Amino acid sequence: MEKMIPNRKEKGFTLIELVMVIVILGILAAFALPRFADFGSEAQTASLDGAIGATKSAASIAHSRWLANGSPAPASSGGTVDITLDNITVTMSEEGYPVEAAGGIDVAAQIADDYALEADGGTGSIARFTPNAATDNNGDGTVNCFYEYDETDGTVSNRTVGEC
Repeated sequence: MEKMIPNRKEKGFTLIELVMVIVILGILAAFALPRFADFGSEAQTASLDGAIGATKSAASIAHSRWLANGSPAPASSGGTVDITLDNITVTMSEEGYPVEAAGGIDVAAQIADDYALEADGGTGSIARFTPNAATDNNGDGTVNCFYEYDETDGTVSNRTVGEC
């Protein structure tokens, strides 16, 4: 007697089932991708907020060092005094906060490599910091991603994140 091989039904997915799964995944990707695609600006905004925190902390620490050194006055009115923080020389204003020019708050906060410093030329006390990675998205010649530092009281203001 001849042995009969039992008829087995193959198990698996049909072509229609596979196409439907691919279509459903495509629809989900179309809705999910735009929600997760713009992480770049969020990261830039978070970086700006981190730099603001570093600037505030550096201004407070430098002011504390200036006070601990006896609040040294500059040799002339409108002059500056240097202090040392962890082997870094920081130029201080008459009020005892890092100056808004290069060698002041930018080195105290250690953000000189990542942020462009736009000082007001020594005529005032405000510095504007813009991330090096920020770009002019609207073509008006300005970058609307910055914050400002005031050397007279060590405060940060005008946080703007329009093009971060």
